[in-house]
Amino acid sequence: MVKLKKVKIIARKYNIWKNKINPIFMFVSFALVAVFGYFVGVYHYQIEAMIGPVFGYNAHSGSIDLSSVQQTYSYLAANYDGNLDINLLIQGANRGLVNAAGDSHTVYMSPNESIEFNNNLHANIGGGIGAEIGIKKGKITVIRTLKNNPAEKAGIISDDTIIKVNNQSTDGFTVSKVVDLIRGKEGSTVKITIKRDDEIIDYNITRAIVVVPSVDGIMQNGIGIITISRFDKPDGNGIGDDTGILARKFAQDFKQQGVKGIILDLRDNGGGHVSAAVDVAGLWLDNEIVLTERNNNVIKNTKRTGRNAILSGIPTVVLVNSASASASEIVAGALKDYNSAKLVGEKTYGKGSVQQPIHLDGGALLKVTVSRWYTPNGKNINDEGIKPDITVLITKKDIDNDIDSQVNAAIKLLKL
Repeated sequence: MVKLKKVKIIARKYNIWKNKINPIFMFVSFALVAVFGYFVGVYHYQIEAMIGPVFGYNAHSGSIDLSSVQQTYSYLAANYDGNLDINLLIQGANRGLVNAAGDSHTVYMSPNESIEFNNNLHANIGGGIGAEIGIKKGKITVIRTLKNNPAEKAGIISDDTIIKVNNQSTDGFTVSKVVDLIRGKEGSTVKITIKRDDEIIDYNITRAIVVVPSVDGIMQNGIGIITISRFDKPDGNGIGDDTGILARKFAQDFKQQGVKGIILDLRDNGGGHVSAAVDVAGLWLDNEIVLTERNNNVIKNTKRTGRNAILSGIPTVVLVNSASASASEIVAGALKDYNSAKLVGEKTYGKGSVQQPIHLDGGALLKVTVSRWYTPNGKNINDEGIKPDITVLITKKDIDNDIDSQVNAAIKLLKL
């Protein structure tokens, strides 16, 4: 009984202490949380700038005075005769801020533009028919159909002339205009009217998701032709193929067939992931530096190939043109500097900078130039491009007659 009384007394004292202290403790706790929240809200950019490098990303502690933007908005909203879309105004302000940096490769993308950018990066064109379209003899023409895609399954073939899309004549239309008409929602139907010789044929084709592989290859008369349309790497969701792995598979297959020469076709390849370009260069270069990345002329990163250059020593020609850019130029520049290949075609685009995509609130995207890259010989090709060893231009006559004069020049150079 004595022990029980002592326990009750202790419990009573504890309850008194709890009832007296708890409100004060709770008040102080809420106050501290409020102060901390205010501090983080006001100084979060400064905090980010301090801790960012620890987690592998950059942050800036400075701020700019946007009161003039607010003033402009106030007068606009007060006097504009019409409806204003606040989201579009905010996107426009962000776009203008980034554009003012004066770098054409540093851009702001709205949420919708960000989705389109990612789709283009991995060649996911959405609902389409799976046909490459160009102009031959002044007409919109099917250049080729992609394997196992709607156009091929429907029966459309190379050199078919597209004269109508959904009963709308294509006369005078650009390729991009016709492509826009053909593309649409997955599962919807598009009517394509083609002319084949003297025959007019209508095709009702159901659009499907078309993803174009980044690498294709073919072996002809002892020459292996590897065509790379972009330099891809799977993203965090596993979307996209791995250009380096695909290119190596073709290289291994060619080796098994006793390949005597290689043509690497990088024409119209606008670039992609730097790491994929390094992987491709590694087919020819064994543990060699492919490029250095510099920020304010200070080397920040050096990219080197692996040690499995299965195409090393095999005569190689790289095809380039004015649309070969960025990662394409990384590969072409490295192979040229190490004398591992000859370049044929036209001078390349000249993009010697590296961009980093940064995801912003609401799904927007900032693609910002973070460094410049240099070839193994220490040259930055920005705005200059890479001049081929042999310049060969494709004429309109070549296109109309299905002549690839650049491939022909490459074959001649290989002397096989």
